[in-house]
Amino acid sequence: MKKILLAATLLLSFAFGAFAQSDLQPLAVVKLNKSETITLKQLKNRVETYQKQNNMQSFTVEQKKEILDAMIDEKLVVQAAQKAGMNITDTQVNQYFLQNISQQVGKQVTEAEFSEIVSKQTGKNLDDFMKEQVGMNVADYKAYLKNQLLAQQYVLQQKQNDIKNVSPTDEDIRKFYDLNKASFVQNDMVKLFLVVVPKAGNKDGAKIKAEALKKGVTDKSLSYDKIKADSGKDYQGGDLFIGKTAQHAQQLGISYNDLLELFTRDIGYMSNLNETETDFQFYVVRQKYSAKMLAISDLVQPETTTTVYDYIKINLTNQMQSQALVSAVQDITKGLRTPSNFEYKQKEDKLKKLLDWK
Repeated sequence: MKKILLAATLLLSFAFGAFAQSDLQPLAVVKLNKSETITLKQLKNRVETYQKQNNMQSFTVEQKKEILDAMIDEKLVVQAAQKAGMNITDTQVNQYFLQNISQQVGKQVTEAEFSEIVSKQTGKNLDDFMKEQVGMNVADYKAYLKNQLLAQQYVLQQKQNDIKNVSPTDEDIRKFYDLNKASFVQNDMVKLFLVVVPKAGNKDGAKIKAEALKKGVTDKSLSYDKIKADSGKDYQGGDLFIGKTAQHAQQLGISYNDLLELFTRDIGYMSNLNETETDFQFYVVRQKYSAKMLAISDLVQPETTTTVYDYIKINLTNQMQSQALVSAVQDITKGLRTPSNFEYKQKEDKLKKLLDWK
């Protein structure tokens, strides 16, 4: 019996060892500035990441080969940037990471605050949540972002004029407006002055603060500008434009029917002090705007300076610059893809077999 168990253990160890050895097989080596190997395991990790990001079950062999080539190009550009003396600091990476997660939350948050939100909403720690979302833990994701930022910095430096000098013509802008005229609509809108006092573990204190602010607005001892100027940790106050949407109702912490009723209120109407799970808040109706079709010279949003023309110009410019950036990356990587800078470590037939995993 012992011999049988020993044989089974040896077979299992051999099988695991063969699997691990297969995953460590080199697929390509990038050697522009230093020697970096891309293994089958690294490719599998990147493929898994893209599957999670794009909600896909699997990729074909050809698609995996494209991902491998993209990893080669990424390393080539990063090594070229490093050779040119460029660097991205950890502080820059952390700032970019915080920008990304703050956009998801809808407000500025720290990494610790985001971790707490994730824990409360999903029951997961931040590393597990990130693995589920993007296929990488926080440290690996930041390392990935660092390479992306470094590569982008290098491309922008090399092709700065090609990218920044592209812009739509007046004809392009007006043609876009004519083709999409029906989508430029201003819905019924209400301008509110919203004051929010977080409970922050002190419900009674927050209520007293909110009542004092409300009384100050009512008896005109506190101006809107004064409240805005003093906004900080204790409370937030400012103007808010609200449309007839469920999203805006949720933002105010009221039902959609209550939102519709809000639109019937006159200018100057002040709400009661409303309590939500996390704060106390009240609002004042400051202005109302009726729905209308927007002409190309109209403001995109009331009381701003951006016209529809400006808005289209900005968006078309961003699209054209994004296309120019893609062309710049392709041009640069094409120049870097020389035998002295990289090589595949597997012949084509062997590579296809290695990429044919399920």
